[in-house]
Amino acid sequence: MSIGKFIAGFAIGSIVGGLIGVLLAPQSGEETRELLADKSKDICDKAHDTVSEIQSKADGIVSDMQAKGDELIAKLQDVINKQKQTES
Repeated sequence: MSIGKFIAGFAIGSIVGGLIGVLLAPQSGEETRELLADKSKDICDKAHDTVSEIQSKADGIVSDMQAKGDELIAKLQDVINKQKQTES
């Protein structure tokens, strides 16, 4: 299961669960609207935090891969240069 599918499922499940809980709660319409607004803001904040965290981890992985790629290119260049020197 991919991380994107998991996050989407988690977000949808949270929204549906929150809505059901709010709609079944014995409160006035105004209180319910306030609660819905607060919950939706909380969910958006959590989703934003999660996306930021995933983006940060992805950036770190990409940086590591670039560094390893650069190392590999440098090693290959050294091998090629040494091979050229021995042929000369």
